[in-house]
Amino acid sequence: MTQHIVDVSGTAPPVPARAARWWRDAVIYQVYVRSFADSDGDGIGDLPGIRSRLPYLAELGVDALWVTPFYPSPMADFGYDVADYRDVDPLFGTLADARALIEETHRLGLRIIVDLVPNHTSDRHPWFTEALASPPGSPARDRYIFRDGRGPDGSQPPNDWESVFGGSAWTRVPDGQWYLHLFAVEQPDLNWDNPEVRAEFADVLRFWLELGVDGFRIDVAHGMVKAPGLPDVGWSGQVTMLGDNVLPYFDQDGVHEIHRSWRRLLDSYPGERIGVAEAWAPTPERLAAYVRPDELHQAFNFHYLTAGWDADAKREVITESLRTAALVGAPTTWVLSNHDVKRHVTRYGGGEPGLRRARAAALLTLALPGSAYIYQGEELGLAEVEDLPEEYLKDPQRARDPDAGRDGCRVPLPWSGEEPPFGFGPGATSWLPMPAHWRELTVERQASDPESMLSLYRRALAIRREHPALGDGTLRWLPAPPETLMFSRDCAQRSLVCAINMGEHAVQVPAPGPVLLSSGPVQTDGDCLSLPPDTAVWWDGAGTAGSGEE
Repeated sequence: MTQHIVDVSGTAPPVPARAARWWRDAVIYQVYVRSFADSDGDGIGDLPGIRSRLPYLAELGVDALWVTPFYPSPMADFGYDVADYRDVDPLFGTLADARALIEETHRLGLRIIVDLVPNHTSDRHPWFTEALASPPGSPARDRYIFRDGRGPDGSQPPNDWESVFGGSAWTRVPDGQWYLHLFAVEQPDLNWDNPEVRAEFADVLRFWLELGVDGFRIDVAHGMVKAPGLPDVGWSGQVTMLGDNVLPYFDQDGVHEIHRSWRRLLDSYPGERIGVAEAWAPTPERLAAYVRPDELHQAFNFHYLTAGWDADAKREVITESLRTAALVGAPTTWVLSNHDVKRHVTRYGGGEPGLRRARAAALLTLALPGSAYIYQGEELGLAEVEDLPEEYLKDPQRARDPDAGRDGCRVPLPWSGEEPPFGFGPGATSWLPMPAHWRELTVERQASDPESMLSLYRRALAIRREHPALGDGTLRWLPAPPETLMFSRDCAQRSLVCAINMGEHAVQVPAPGPVLLSSGPVQTDGDCLSLPPDTAVWWDGAGTAGSGEE
């Protein structure tokens, strides 16, 4: 199954890979760089720390890792405010560390994708510093979106656009003009109508591709192009409209030409380099446009992430996601958590119920057709940390709503030991404090427990890698009791059947073959199986092809 794809250009190392078009069914592990592993004892994760833990990811059984921004940054938004796109922040290491990480990742048979942040820069980026020092109408200002204000003295913002982080999306500079920032005030939006901006980012892509990265996760991939004339929205509370309504600053048709140009660039390199869109769109059809054959390879499926613990809701979003992705011949992606949302153990109820549901959701997700993303720590069953001391809460999103902070899903990973920071680094602290009860959830403790969440993920990923019916392909729904989903993944050789009970009572389901894996205890009675609430099971379903619903 493994082959070696050699970069004939000589600019990147040989890349161990699964079969060509690896991205169609890859399991990609998200590394939040600040919180994965610390090598130098300062309490903040870094690139050498990631490198030291790569064997863990290889043993877990993922295909690739996605690393969040590690570029030079003032850290107003924890690295998503980039001051230099071609270097590494000293907090995280050096460019040599980045090269070593890429090389070691490939040596272990993994791939690596990195974050690209093209909608905005840091306000400390040399371009923005030059813009502030230049007069209105200058070429330096044209790289960003500067406008005169409204009202007789220009003291009102140019329009009613609101920042995702709260308040107006406009800030006034001393000479009276205003600049646009759809996120923090320290994150000025770039003007993608400017050819210099487009040329710069093409060069940034080439820089990292030459170093050997296997692709890019594109931050705010829906945001670079704004509607002509920058018209008012006409509504307040615009953040509640994201993903459901057309907005003049998100998901404009012009973004697709940018992504087409990047696809051509990616395709010019060997080894199936990919682009992954973080895109919010008001309909599944508009989201599918980002993964048309000549655009990006994947787009995050936030509709699946936000679906509640309800069988009908899950089936609807799965069916619709597969239908719309098929319209453009793309794979669907499945994700349960990331660094921007509350961890799903907590979203699914917290405590033991949330953990049971998270275990079941893992088997559901990994059985679906397409590619899956794992957010660091979900394989340990980590819940949201909701009682962080106030002095640690630094997320700029809290300016919009103090309860909307993302700090609680970014607490560093517990690796070993009995006391915080649980082997996160050689120092005595971590940048966000860990709960003492995480001693029960460390990698060290779970690795030796066959019933742990970590063991469940390892077994599921091993089966997914080896079973011919899993990964890319199609899904066939099977008849199932209320509040239960049951489907088959079929191929010429074998089938795999997955069932999940999302109701409050045990249900009887037919047992089509030997049980491969279950998220909790199950009982078989002849040709039937009693499936408890909040439980999922996989069967080796040879002989089921062609029966049931479509």
